[in-house]
Amino acid sequence: MKIEEFKSGKYLQQYQYKSFSPTKVNIPWSWDDGKINTLLAEANRKLGALDAYSSHILDIDIFIEMHIAKEATQSSKIEGTRTELEEAIKTSKDIAPERKDDWQEVHNYIEAMNSSINKLNTLPVSTRLLKDAHRILMKGVRGEHRNPGEFRASQNWIGGATIKDAVYIPPIHTELNELMSDLEKFLHNDQLDVPVLIRTAIAHYQFETIHPFLDGNGRIGRLLITLYLVSSGLISKPSLYLSDYFEKHRILYYDNLKRVRVKNDMSQWIKFFLVGIIETSEKGNNTFKSILTLKEQIEDQKIIKLGKKLPTAKLLMNYLYRKPIVSVQEVQNELKVSLPTSNSLLSDFENLGILKEKTGWKRNREFEFTEYLNLFRDK
Repeated sequence: MKIEEFKSGKYLQQYQYKSFSPTKVNIPWSWDDGKINTLLAEANRKLGALDAYSSHILDIDIFIEMHIAKEATQSSKIEGTRTELEEAIKTSKDIAPERKDDWQEVHNYIEAMNSSINKLNTLPVSTRLLKDAHRILMKGVRGEHRNPGEFRASQNWIGGATIKDAVYIPPIHTELNELMSDLEKFLHNDQLDVPVLIRTAIAHYQFETIHPFLDGNGRIGRLLITLYLVSSGLISKPSLYLSDYFEKHRILYYDNLKRVRVKNDMSQWIKFFLVGIIETSEKGNNTFKSILTLKEQIEDQKIIKLGKKLPTAKLLMNYLYRKPIVSVQEVQNELKVSLPTSNSLLSDFENLGILKEKTGWKRNREFEFTEYLNLFRDK
């Protein structure tokens, strides 16, 4: 199938509405659009440079936690959740009651990501893996009663107050198992000579078009991107937060997905997706460079001044790379030191210009590793 000749599907008459029945994707793909090849080569190069950090930085997992938090925050933000990165890295007790629902959705995404990445050691990217991730995603949040971990058994729709004025009506539920089986086969069909990034772009479009769950399809579909890139070996760690690109270009993101269904224009979606890989990889590369520069500066010029406290100071630094907003009690518990020692160490870090106290209070003080956190904040 030439991408330029792709027909996205057809509408089927149901009772009082028409649902969209997408064309299956487990087929040979080719294209004449040279721009796709140019972008694909650039995307692979940029992604390879980003992944190189995973093998060159010994403690890469410390920094990956912030990448996952960023991905979770931005993916949830696309769906209307209003949790900022600063809140996402805090514990539940530090979140205002009116913000806890949004906070929980972001943390469920983080848990679903971590759980799914671990399961890739024994499971391929599959319907089972996505259902497990969905079950975690819906736990204790809005949508928790909408069949978590199971494909829908009723019709859903996108946009509109009712199905009668919906913007898009996905395939009827009786088609889901066959369509998702086809998608799973497409992801793992070694007989298809389709590059991983092209396959990922098509798979994300197809998943969002199928919309197999009653809720959470956008987040699971974006999670699918990371899981497939890791499982295919294109990246060894979840260091790519593509949802940041989608969130910043939210209208284009939805328009290009819709354009495939309405105008059969898969080429434009793939090009948009590849540009996202390129831009996000570049941003990730710059972030890792900045992290290493900051790490070297702090270790060689700042905490070295703490003398006998240096071993404990290094432990605190490792904790701050994972959680750049901390309290005295958290540091006490994490480092297993006394409260006076925790207070003293945080004061040392404040004096060295590593941390900033944010509350202005004498008790329940909160310290922020601002220079590091700024590397992940929206720009």
